[in-house]
Amino acid sequence: MTFKLIKAGVAAMTLLAVPVAAQAADMPIKSPYYKGAPRSIVSYYNWTGLYAGVNVGYGFGTSNWDFPPGTGIKPKGFMAGGTLGYNWQSGAIVYGLEGDFDWSNVKGDVGCPAGLAVCEASSPWLATFRGRVGYAMDRWLPYVTGGAAYGKVKASLVAATTDSVSKNQLGWTIGGGLEHAFMGNWTAKLEYLYVDLGSFNAGIAPVVNNVSFKESIVRAGINYKFSGPIFSRY
Repeated sequence: MTFKLIKAGVAAMTLLAVPVAAQAADMPIKSPYYKGAPRSIVSYYNWTGLYAGVNVGYGFGTSNWDFPPGTGIKPKGFMAGGTLGYNWQSGAIVYGLEGDFDWSNVKGDVGCPAGLAVCEASSPWLATFRGRVGYAMDRWLPYVTGGAAYGKVKASLVAATTDSVSKNQLGWTIGGGLEHAFMGNWTAKLEYLYVDLGSFNAGIAPVVNNVSFKESIVRAGINYKFSGPIFSRY
């Protein structure tokens, strides 16, 4: 009799357990809450700020004269000076204003006319004031630049005596370059500029002698940034 009661109790418990197990199988399984990987913060060099520096380069170009007819001179020489500017960075785009003044030894001469005298053209100094737009790639900044150029042009005719006429000329310049931030606030750049200082009358009345002066400049420079953050975090 006892055995039959135990057997009946086990059967009843089995019948009760089946629907409970089925209900548990239908219940959704909660997964742990997942926020995703933490966002990484990367620091990039920030070009914003006031800077000053020095530059040295080489200029070469052309100077054409109306008289004597067919006179063409190819001046060339070294130049060196100082630079002052300001950059403002927005995202990867860098906007800037830059001015510089260079002492110049760019000059040349040719025999004229027919070797009876010497015609000489030179530019003792040159200044530019330009805008810059660049695309920052961390510490590298390729850029284009353009603006005004202002310099002194001197034309000389050397024979038994020397006759010289000089004038400060306002012209334009355009170019580009690559700048690199290599140590803290220090940057180095390599730059090309094309400069056109127009022409002026270097003749003695009633002779009109228009003298032009155009040059290409390749130069390197080192700048120090005084203000602005060194790094930005994106």
